[in-house]
Amino acid sequence: MASTVGVDDYALTRVPDHARYSWWSVAVQRFGQVSALSQFLLGATVGFGMSFWPAVLAFTLGSVILELITILVGVIGVREGLSTSMIARWTGFGRGGSALIGLAIGISLIGWFGIQSAVSAQGLVSLIGGLPEWGWALVFGLLVTAIVVRGFHSMAWTAYLTVPAFLVLVGWSIISELTRHDLGTLVSSAPPGPSLSLLQGTTLVAGGFIVGAVITPDMTRFNRTTGDVVKQTLVGITLGEYVIGLSGVLLAHAVGSAGITTIVTSSVGWVGLLIVIAGTMKINDWNLYSSGLGVVNFIGTVSGRKAHRGLVTAVLGVAGSVLAAAGILAKFTDFLTVLGVAFPPIAGIMVAEYFVVKKWRGDLEAARARGTVPEDAPVWVPATIVVWIAAALFGEFVEWGLPSINSLVVAFVLYVVAGKLGLVRGIGSSRTAEAAPAVQSA
Repeated sequence: MASTVGVDDYALTRVPDHARYSWWSVAVQRFGQVSALSQFLLGATVGFGMSFWPAVLAFTLGSVILELITILVGVIGVREGLSTSMIARWTGFGRGGSALIGLAIGISLIGWFGIQSAVSAQGLVSLIGGLPEWGWALVFGLLVTAIVVRGFHSMAWTAYLTVPAFLVLVGWSIISELTRHDLGTLVSSAPPGPSLSLLQGTTLVAGGFIVGAVITPDMTRFNRTTGDVVKQTLVGITLGEYVIGLSGVLLAHAVGSAGITTIVTSSVGWVGLLIVIAGTMKINDWNLYSSGLGVVNFIGTVSGRKAHRGLVTAVLGVAGSVLAAAGILAKFTDFLTVLGVAFPPIAGIMVAEYFVVKKWRGDLEAARARGTVPEDAPVWVPATIVVWIAAALFGEFVEWGLPSINSLVVAFVLYVVAGKLGLVRGIGSSRTAEAAPAVQSA
């Protein structure tokens, strides 16, 4: 039954060379992740508190931070051809820690999937009606689920359609509003709201996509070279941050408010409907895709059985759609915000282990030469769990800068120190059931 539900998409094995894609194909999807409606809200928030050129600097610095993190984590993904939660087994977390990561990814992203579906439903009700909000939430959620079940190839074609459509339609909406104002005046005008410092603006920009940066290997495992990762990151994140973010800055100056999403989605009538659909679909498919990969790893680790990615994705998509329709996910917002502090240390630890400490780097390289994953993995790495918790608590309770960036940097530093002191040691050893060549078709 499971084999008839979509494709497995190498959920627990390396993506082989023949199943990888051109850098542009992956870059379109990366750009689709960054250029979301939420990015307008971020741009408007920054623009509400900063004049235009300081906002440009904030977006530049924030983008550099995001690109650095994304490239480092993405290089691990393209080299190893493994998902984020699978790579974690040999980048400091062990089998047990990777299961926790898989579960956290699954819960967090299916939560955001439901929230995005609910947001789309609200827009669809206000624009065309026809169905109640819960009905549109179901329809939209199940449509995205059908796309994601079919795997990366289906999602690539969805991005080819929705990303250009989103850009054209949003461009139309922005121009229709900005042409009512003098551009030179907007660029030189003072911020309409309470002032934001450069540090505050930069950390807002960097924090807006930090979770997406952490799960980058889920995407870059389909790249062909490390150069492809660099190119797609520079193109996807830079364009996404500048084109959408700075448009939000100008709109905030034009209307004197940070609440400009309504203008973007409804100022040009029926075009707003297409903006809502395209803008949400192209980010929500990756929410569900990475959620499925994380849960597959969790199930495999806990039960010792290989769950089919397509079937798991279908179940999660239906569950997320139903929860969105029921309005339950609105109550999860605080919990999801907490996960936003718990996620960044994962990237800090993975980068520290893979590039600096290198306790298990040799195992990965030897297995890569065979086209497999390492034959065994540590069950737990206590030092990593301590670092993870300490960094997350630092991010949560230290009131300076952006919590997500704070927790990531602290995790990196603490793990490197623990590694140099010889404290990074695995407890137990677990046989890797997936340690066989990845020969299945995409």
